[in-house]
Amino acid sequence: MGFAEELEYLRQHTPLTGRVAETVAGRSLSGTRVAFSLHLDIKTVPVVEAVLRAGAETLVVTCNPATVRQEVCDHLRACGAQVHAWSGMSDSDWEEGFRWTLGLRPHYLCEMGADLACRAAHDPEVARSVRAAMEATGTGVERLRTLRLPFPVLDWNALPLKEGLHNRYLVGLVTWSTFLDVARVTLYGKRVLVVGYGPVGQGVAEYARLLGAIPMVAEVAAHRQLLARHAGCAVRPLQEALPLADVVVTATGREGVVREEHFRLLRDGAFLLNVGHTNRELDVEALRRHPTRLVRPHVEEVRLGNKRVYLLAGGAMFNLAAGPGDPYDAFDLTSALLLAGLAHLLEHGHHYPPGLHLMPAEVEHQVAHLAAQLARARPEG
Repeated sequence: MGFAEELEYLRQHTPLTGRVAETVAGRSLSGTRVAFSLHLDIKTVPVVEAVLRAGAETLVVTCNPATVRQEVCDHLRACGAQVHAWSGMSDSDWEEGFRWTLGLRPHYLCEMGADLACRAAHDPEVARSVRAAMEATGTGVERLRTLRLPFPVLDWNALPLKEGLHNRYLVGLVTWSTFLDVARVTLYGKRVLVVGYGPVGQGVAEYARLLGAIPMVAEVAAHRQLLARHAGCAVRPLQEALPLADVVVTATGREGVVREEHFRLLRDGAFLLNVGHTNRELDVEALRRHPTRLVRPHVEEVRLGNKRVYLLAGGAMFNLAAGPGDPYDAFDLTSALLLAGLAHLLEHGHHYPPGLHLMPAEVEHQVAHLAAQLARARPEG
């Protein structure tokens, strides 16, 4: 299947996104400069296309170099977007993309990870041009909480449909379907250690159990430890859990969670993967100081003395860097929420005071109502 055919197939399975995209595309955004920092996966194409069709000057960079599809970059350029991203780009290329984008003085920011917003907040000249921004990830929201923001940022990650469906269920589902394909081993009888028990970690642990694993959790927050115990997970400190784990999954969204001093605790044959937003939850640089070789696509064998462990997808977001990400029909709701939030941002964002704000509930309610309408209109039998 070529890219054009794949994109058409995507559109057939994302009717909700298509309906909301039409409302965005029907606006007049001439003279407006919108910057996106997203995973450049095919599922984000309809989002960017809608803004282009509305006449906005559109700037596109990636929130993660490991998830860039070259065909997506080429398609968006052909549609009229200015794109600073390509498959195989280096970290320095990635950083240059942020400088390039902010140098063009965008008016609105639509992000996953808050890389542009955090940099703009530290540059008064750039900040003056930013009218408002929106953020899609818990990692980005936590970064923004530490700043005195000179412009408003709307958090749509906290919308119940985003956090409760995509974060809580879909990441876990795709993580393990990708693991079965990439690692070519099952989870049956394996001890799976989930580091971080937020919504993503909860879904990862739950789906691991359904596939025959014995889930363990390392979590610093007392209330999440309690949730994990009530879900039947063994809760242990990280250093106690690592020697027991056959599979270690980081899901905190924070850098440097599993470091050099932890690697010596791993058991022979352990798998290491990350599903948090940042590529640096695992200290891959330190791990690769040990003898390493590629044994399968996305599987690196690392020799730690007389033990070997397996690093998956280079420590990048495993479900998207080594897998397809969310199924199209499931992501339909997420991308529709993104577009509805973007419509709200473009119309009302500049009226908010500086700082971090929750995306209004009515944005979610509008999408949920439209989704219910589409479901009722679907013929039965």
